[in-house]
Amino acid sequence: MRQYHVYLASASPRRQTLLDQVRIAYTVIKPGVDETMLDDPDPKAYTQRLALSKALDADKKILQYKMSSLPIIAADTAVVVDGRTLGKPQNFEHAREMLMLLSDRRHEVYSSIAVIYKNFTETATQVSSVNFRKITEPELISYWNSGEPRDKAGAYAVQGLAAQFISGLSGSYSGVMGLPLYELMQILGKIK
Repeated sequence: MRQYHVYLASASPRRQTLLDQVRIAYTVIKPGVDETMLDDPDPKAYTQRLALSKALDADKKILQYKMSSLPIIAADTAVVVDGRTLGKPQNFEHAREMLMLLSDRRHEVYSSIAVIYKNFTETATQVSSVNFRKITEPELISYWNSGEPRDKAGAYAVQGLAAQFISGLSGSYSGVMGLPLYELMQILGKIK
């Protein structure tokens, strides 16, 4: 199995855990990209644009500080229900609104990655379907009070306490977590 060392343009501990899982060595470079949703109704285009922006921002920092040349990977994830893209919750009421939208129904998670290295640039998007069971108001309040949903797209983390709400998942678990590993490994395999 080929060994990789990359720059990870993300401070997400979840993405770091996923890279550890597949034994990819990484150096974190926190990108300074505004993740505010622009009026982009296409979640694939939106997540790919943000992932590429994060990778390019990290590339500028690498050049500025004359760091070693390594592949740069970046990712962005969006939760989509009824054509509406859910970002990170701003407060409890916002999280409550999102979780009630997801309760007792299916939604999609778009997870895009961008990899850049020298003259090589590629993006990919993985789309998964997630089914939630009905969430009660006391469960929602308890979940918010755990602190977990505060910085998560769609106000939930598949790998955390929200697992109790998930009745089914079709697609990529790592993609729902925020970094689709299959697609990442396919892209890294193209780099010479």
